[in-house]
Amino acid sequence: MRQLLGSGPKAHVFWDALDFATDAHDDQWRRSGEAYIMHPCSVAKILAEEMDVVDPEILSAALLHDTVEDVDYVTTQLVGEKFGSYVAAIVEGCTKVTKDSSDKQALSKKVHRKIFSGAALRPEVMLVKLADRLHNLRTLGAMPKRKRQKISDETLDIYAPLATVFGLFSLKREMYNLALSYKFPKQGAKLLSQIRQLAQSPEATEIVQLLEKNTREVWLNAEVTIRTKGLWAYYDTSNRILRKEIDNPLEILIIAENAQSCYAILGILNQTYPPIPRTIRDFIANPKPTGYQGLHARTNIKGQKYLFKIRTEDMARRAQRGLFQDWSSKSNTQRRFIREIKELFGVIASGDVASYREVIAASGKKEIYTYTPGGDLFCLPAQSTVLDFAFRVHTDIGHSCTGAMIGSRKVSANHRLADGDVIRVLRTDHPLQFQPAMLALCRTPRARAELSRTFRIRRQKLSQVIGRSIVTQEMLRYGLPFDLLEKKELQQVLHHFSLTHLDELYIHLGEGRVSLSQLIPEIKEKLYQGKSPLVNPTGQLNRVELDTLDPVTIKISACCKPSPTDKGLFAFFSERGLSIHHKECPQLKRTKFQREDIVNLRWDLRNTRVDKIQSLVIMAATQHRVMMLLGVAPVEMRIVDITLLSKTPTPNPAWEIRFQVPTLYVLRKALRHFDKSALVYEFDFEY
Repeated sequence: MRQLLGSGPKAHVFWDALDFATDAHDDQWRRSGEAYIMHPCSVAKILAEEMDVVDPEILSAALLHDTVEDVDYVTTQLVGEKFGSYVAAIVEGCTKVTKDSSDKQALSKKVHRKIFSGAALRPEVMLVKLADRLHNLRTLGAMPKRKRQKISDETLDIYAPLATVFGLFSLKREMYNLALSYKFPKQGAKLLSQIRQLAQSPEATEIVQLLEKNTREVWLNAEVTIRTKGLWAYYDTSNRILRKEIDNPLEILIIAENAQSCYAILGILNQTYPPIPRTIRDFIANPKPTGYQGLHARTNIKGQKYLFKIRTEDMARRAQRGLFQDWSSKSNTQRRFIREIKELFGVIASGDVASYREVIAASGKKEIYTYTPGGDLFCLPAQSTVLDFAFRVHTDIGHSCTGAMIGSRKVSANHRLADGDVIRVLRTDHPLQFQPAMLALCRTPRARAELSRTFRIRRQKLSQVIGRSIVTQEMLRYGLPFDLLEKKELQQVLHHFSLTHLDELYIHLGEGRVSLSQLIPEIKEKLYQGKSPLVNPTGQLNRVELDTLDPVTIKISACCKPSPTDKGLFAFFSERGLSIHHKECPQLKRTKFQREDIVNLRWDLRNTRVDKIQSLVIMAATQHRVMMLLGVAPVEMRIVDITLLSKTPTPNPAWEIRFQVPTLYVLRKALRHFDKSALVYEFDFEY
């Protein structure tokens, strides 16, 4: 470590931290039997030797990363006093949340989101956690089988993909290989034996010898080696299985003296083994977001596909170790790559996205290169949409994006982009309201973050209206005057719920985070001397009227599939929007709830627009009967198409009728028209 750190002005911080950590972990031992201090020392060593992270303060944080969590007298404040706020911030980011009453899955999410929150401010937090996880994997054999499986699964879902995002490819490969060998011990051992045999194949040796000969003939120095892909390449992340074989099990690595030689060697390679068309990739002129550089070419030699990678020694080193040499987030000049990493962690720490594992996986996928009409280059994850591109160009462009022109083709905002696409974004003059399905389609953290933020604002607006309405109704039931909410003592009520203003209270009520059964006693106690002129109401539900079908704010339950035109609808409050059930819903009848937790719901039918095409299936009717029925349907009901569903000839086949209506009022008229026909039909409302 002395050789790696040198004797700079900050080097003493590392040695002071080593003394502190040694004392703190003095009486602690690992399951393997070694002194616990060896673990933080190994984490610091991995950072310095294998990731080129030699900043003494980051390495100090690595030495101290378990002290706050595992040593009673050590606090983040104490670390800050001794080693400064920067080291303390990294240590705090690495420290797990204190165990609480949450179930294991909820606790795991809290632990991860806390780490992601720390990494959003200081990406060094994740560098330390990646080194920590790698050392834990290297010593995982001492753990019980259940623990080995849990750590392996977590590594495959979170830490190994994050190593890919950071451009730490050597770390990524080892993490995957170790985790997979523990997750699939028998299958993994069989595959490793198969991989070792591939490395000794005479065909690959012949390729290496021929390339070395051809480069020497033109006076070029090149080091040609074979690399067999490890277990990591055989892991199918979608299905979470190990495949028995892959298309490109071997890579040929060629190290050149400089960038010019890389291009010259590519020419020799092309003459020796003609490449598969459109597979040459130039990452020297167009580096990946991680900073990775090199030339890639794929060839088919005697029926076997090979990937050739040509790069300089410096490029090869950075490909394995990332770009974190001499880097610290204390610097004011942050590369775009670091800004995007912070953005990623900000998104997954926010809790807005349903699955942070999906966001991480999408961010670590292969890249595509896309361009503006002016030639500006934007590198995006594979499978990115037009909306991803629009948000990457500018936030305002994303919010107003209706689609794009790719060449002479007009495509929608959810269109998947291809490598090399030149995209002209089409916009409206005002921000659009995107559907929830768009969030799952987007691949970039920025697009997901912006969509999640606008969805949250839409939900909060409705929650605020609902919260105000139910408070008004409840106070009326208890005979409490409305002007109580204008008293200065209201701050005491807000303080009780850790809130700052009345609108925030309304939002919390509309989201079910504060219950009326909690609020009303507080209002009576602090604003009305504990009195109530009326007896406590029983069985009476508050009423809410809606004029929106926004799927971001309302969730029509799948258990009873109520239609907004039905009578007898109930709604539960939640942070994800109102959950709507029919009063006869079996699940609702089995659920225990208080009167204050649910509302009687109805829609303002005349003023609620219906934008989506609706579908109705008539189970059995003659063609003449269907046409007669539609001929006298309400005039505002526009028929989109009629489809015969029965595959075999029958006198009374099934029919699907797709139609549009402007409002819920017209939809109710249309459904009543079908009811009068006495035909049996099925209808599930689309919103």
